[in-house]
Amino acid sequence: MDLPDYAIEAKGLTKTYAATKTTPEMKALRGLDLAIPRGSIFGLLGPNGAGKSTFINILSGLCQKTSGTVTIWGRDIDKSPRDARAAIGVVPQEIAADPFFTPKEALEVAAGMYAVPKAERRSDELLAALGLADKSKAYVRQLSGGMKRRLMVAKAMVHNPPVLILDEPTAGVDVELRKQLWNYVLELNRKGVTIVLTTHYLEEAQELCDQIAIINRGQVVACEPTSTLLRRMDTRKVLVTPDEPLTAAPRLAGFDTSLLKSGGFAVSYRTGQSSVEQVLAAVRAAGLHIKDISTEDPDLEDVFVSLTYAAEKAEA
Repeated sequence: MDLPDYAIEAKGLTKTYAATKTTPEMKALRGLDLAIPRGSIFGLLGPNGAGKSTFINILSGLCQKTSGTVTIWGRDIDKSPRDARAAIGVVPQEIAADPFFTPKEALEVAAGMYAVPKAERRSDELLAALGLADKSKAYVRQLSGGMKRRLMVAKAMVHNPPVLILDEPTAGVDVELRKQLWNYVLELNRKGVTIVLTTHYLEEAQELCDQIAIINRGQVVACEPTSTLLRRMDTRKVLVTPDEPLTAAPRLAGFDTSLLKSGGFAVSYRTGQSSVEQVLAAVRAAGLHIKDISTEDPDLEDVFVSLTYAAEKAEA
């Protein structure tokens, strides 16, 4: 079978949860279209309740879609469900491992469930790669939260899937363990594994992801290369340090200002309408003397807030 262009492709995907005695009908996904390129590190972002977990649960077989089509590694989840699900490994938000197993036993059981022959199992290799070799014979209940999180990544890779889905993988993991985890994930990607990441750490997505989709209310509101997504925001800031610290932000004609903790102030402007020179001219016109200035570009959080707010406003 030829390698597919897209690791995961969803077209017109919907999921409606039926009404119950205590809850109304809920549309979790509303015609979601998404194509995740093979070999990429793909970020899937959105506010709580946006539909990210529902989408992942459909991919992993934990949830039945209402309509639409989904393929994983070129295999339709309806026509070839076993092959499709064998092509992905999912690291869920929740830690799910038997506390009375050792890490190696947990990996061996997971490999058995995927019918991986004993001669082809990589339990020791995976434990070593994720820094758990010295804990292979300890009980899972004795592991720290970060170690359990890394064990979940190892479990997801026992059958060597070409697609790895990481659902909030670094929640509750300290900085050093997070770095170790990402080093392993980046190495997997270099070997050709497609990585799909959901995270609330926007700086992580900005640094790691080639492409990012933002989901809000069950629909994709943006799906672009990370650099392109960041360029969509044309708002910039000039950070001004005056000779004397201020206690209130100055009023500048045509610009929004905000006070900084340092006693300086920030001036926001749109690149299509103004320039840094115009900002500085307005500062001087207000009678302020400038000691230092710097500029600040928007980050992914600015884009995220802007796009989700725009989508909610349009729907309202």
